[in-house]
Amino acid sequence: MSNNILEKIESLPPLPKTIIEIEEFRKKPNKEAIDLLKIIEKDALIISTLLKISNSAMFGFRSKVETPSRAINLLGINFTISIAIGGTVQNLLMTNLEPYAINSDDFMRASNISSTLANIWLSKIDAELKEDIILPALLQETGKFILADIISSEGKADLFKSKISAGASIESVEKELLDVTTSQVTAQIFRYWKLSENLINMIENVDDVSKATPEYKKKTQILDVIKTAAYIKEPLSDENVERAIKKATLYGFDIKNLKNAIETLQDRLLDE
Repeated sequence: MSNNILEKIESLPPLPKTIIEIEEFRKKPNKEAIDLLKIIEKDALIISTLLKISNSAMFGFRSKVETPSRAINLLGINFTISIAIGGTVQNLLMTNLEPYAINSDDFMRASNISSTLANIWLSKIDAELKEDIILPALLQETGKFILADIISSEGKADLFKSKISAGASIESVEKELLDVTTSQVTAQIFRYWKLSENLINMIENVDDVSKATPEYKKKTQILDVIKTAAYIKEPLSDENVERAIKKATLYGFDIKNLKNAIETLQDRLLDE
């Protein structure tokens, strides 16, 4: 990883106290919703983000969610934690994503689709696995904020966009021009912030699953499938869904539940 990227990561502001408290809470074996509520009520940004996402079409709740306590009850503790950490991280890293031909709203939408897809898909397979995957599914593209800044500062934005427009994958162009990919940078950011090794190890090799250790291989493969389906350019498009299904088949996953989860989420998003 280049010194420019490492220096950019090391210049990031520290995580807010609220997020540190949430991360400590997340590690507890026994978690109570009331304790999480006490933490997030201290942070107006988290409350605003939580209510905005809770009321989005992708969840399809029948009535408006007006309080953080109801949001926690409806979303569950781990999903609420993911939204709190994810929204704060994206706010801290907010950079012009123009080299990727998207804006921050596009990025947040794709991230939220990723975590919701993980929730719907994995709830039918393994509840414990679902709880483990929701947060990395939401956060795995975080490194793009750093890379977008580096691409622009090195005058490579037009070249980057032209290669992607010509049909090359984002990951291959990142590797060609920067010798690094988003998943590696995301992992390095979370190391700098001292987030959990479990989170880091799941994310680090999503762009090259062959490098994942046996312990984390299945989780990394799942994240790769989710990232492919919810690709930041046109998440859940027919093309991206087809690519995701092919990867899931290659990895040996039962694709019936995945297809059903994608269709459920696509139907909800029609109401946006």
